[in-house]
Amino acid sequence: MEKYTAIEIAQENPKSSVFTLYLNRPRRSNALSVEFFTELPNALSSLDHNPNVSVIILCGKGKHFCSGIDLKALASISSDFQTPSDRGRSGEKSRRAIKLMQEAITAIEKCRKPVIAAVQGACIGGGVDIITACDIRYCTEEAFFSVKEVDLAITADLGSLQRLPAIVGYGNAMELALTGRTFSGSEAKALGLVSKAFGSKADMDEGVRAIADGIAAKSPLAVIGTKAVMLASRDMSLSQGLDYVATWNSAMLLSGDLKEVAAARLQNRKPSFSKL
Repeated sequence: MEKYTAIEIAQENPKSSVFTLYLNRPRRSNALSVEFFTELPNALSSLDHNPNVSVIILCGKGKHFCSGIDLKALASISSDFQTPSDRGRSGEKSRRAIKLMQEAITAIEKCRKPVIAAVQGACIGGGVDIITACDIRYCTEEAFFSVKEVDLAITADLGSLQRLPAIVGYGNAMELALTGRTFSGSEAKALGLVSKAFGSKADMDEGVRAIADGIAAKSPLAVIGTKAVMLASRDMSLSQGLDYVATWNSAMLLSGDLKEVAAARLQNRKPSFSKL
């Protein structure tokens, strides 16, 4: 397995098809380094193409999920943008760098396998960008969140302003983004940012693992299809979304998985599905 500096991949249970992807800079509260933006899409691609992986849990090592982009990395990236005496070329280079970072976060959505965020401690700035790209989000009640970029004199540009309104509503997203205020895990649950706020990290780890195992036991074709259709339909009208899923199912519906579910019910047993 490839070695990374900013992240780590682990298979906690060798008998499970649930893999964990850790943000792995605990001494820096998992601040996002320059290397992170190369390593994350590479790791997700590796997991996506691994037939032994069904579900990915994304979490942070140490006390915090993510404290945002590393300010040293931000300074380094900013200095790379500068082309002496040519504002146009500096701007074009800056845009390319931002697009590459955006693509690293969007790789979470592009991964066919479901990605579940499990948040403890801080989830600040870039951390919110990451979790809004995940398919399901959970946290501890003591977790805290902030769309912090406005306080750093920048406009959030890695996805929060685009994805957050669809999750918590336009008005709530606007308020959070303009104030940059900190809000708790309990409020994140009330807003709909997370599906559940657990009483402790141990409870969250156990609960999220059980949820991931439950998804991993389902038909992989149905799971990846559900994710793909949900994401595509988000940017479509109702009629376009219905047409898209009709086309999807015309290719995928009559699978061995469907036959296995029918046979398992007749034989009163759990279905067993082939890997992708």
